[in-house]
Amino acid sequence: MPKRRRFFVSRYAPERGTLARLTARDSVVRRLDWPILLSALALSLIGSLLVWSATRGRTELNNGDPYYFLFRHLLNTGIGVVLMIGTVWLGHRTLRGAVPFLYGLSIVLILAVLTPLGATINGAHAWIVVGGGFSLQPSEFVKITIILVMAMLLASKVDAGDQIHPDHGTVAKSLVLAALPMGIVMLMPDLGSVMVMIVIVLGVLLASGASNRWVLGLIGSGIAGAVLVTTLGMLDEYQINRFAAFANPDLDPSGVGYNTNQARIAIGGGGLRGAGLFNGHQTSGQFVPEQQTDFVFTVAGEELGFIGSGFILLLLGIVLWRACRIARETTELYGTIVAAGIIAWFAFQSFENIGMNLGIMPVAGLPLPFVSYGGSSMFAVWVAIGLLQSIRVQRPMTA
Repeated sequence: MPKRRRFFVSRYAPERGTLARLTARDSVVRRLDWPILLSALALSLIGSLLVWSATRGRTELNNGDPYYFLFRHLLNTGIGVVLMIGTVWLGHRTLRGAVPFLYGLSIVLILAVLTPLGATINGAHAWIVVGGGFSLQPSEFVKITIILVMAMLLASKVDAGDQIHPDHGTVAKSLVLAALPMGIVMLMPDLGSVMVMIVIVLGVLLASGASNRWVLGLIGSGIAGAVLVTTLGMLDEYQINRFAAFANPDLDPSGVGYNTNQARIAIGGGGLRGAGLFNGHQTSGQFVPEQQTDFVFTVAGEELGFIGSGFILLLLGIVLWRACRIARETTELYGTIVAAGIIAWFAFQSFENIGMNLGIMPVAGLPLPFVSYGGSSMFAVWVAIGLLQSIRVQRPMTA
């Protein structure tokens, strides 16, 4: 084998029933899922333009530098890609052995949010401020941890050939481990992240082959929990107002319903082709709050129109389609569960974000994957892409 090719050859031996070794023609680069990689990269680059358009005139945010958020978003994307490469290099199987450590680290980080290190942003006490303007939202990484810890438990006996499906005891243990960080995140309170985590748990259980009674029980518990949380007054006033505005958009157009109403005006004003990048009246007039993060889709709707917004949806669809293919083609349950958890995460969070921009879902403070500004979110989704790529790269070869 030529020396220059060694870096690209997988470090993992194929599983039983496959070819004895990887060849140079079947290198890591060739085995990558390029459609999902290029689609995710395109979303991040489009997001950088949308974030730039939304912030270049916001002097109170960019300190007089119109390129501040553009460069930060590109930097976050670059760091995310590096994290993806590192994840592929380590491999999801190596990370499987590190799951206990990663789980413990996640618990420590989200507990740190409840200490004086924590900071409140947009009503949620969910960030750790390190210094120099750098902040970290640990709940974004908890999504990955929940996927990995549940996959490790649910697949352990099945991949070893001892069981066909996870037994009830294993499912119960996995749910307890998932519930602990979710409970802490709920105390922040970060309801949006908890919603995503619940969907992730459902997706993981469905992919694992666990009894449907667990899935139905979890759904019932979720409904009962929502009623209990509301009854006990555990939600902050701003969260209650968001649901009230969703239930009745005309309740307070200049108050609790302002964000959603302005978002729909911006998207509706874009028409088929949009007003053109940097030419949106709602965007340049700064009528839509948090437009670089939660409501970045309104910039696409107003300035790129239905065609540009549809292209973003197409790219998200490609990411989900290729992720489903990766989940289907892997021969190990662990890889299938990890991919399924990521699919559930991306699908629900994208639907919720775009839905709240359109007024068909309540405002939950969730970013649009790859597109919205935010370092923690960007790093987490690119690590998830790295996990998907690792599952594809390390799958057994066929003769």
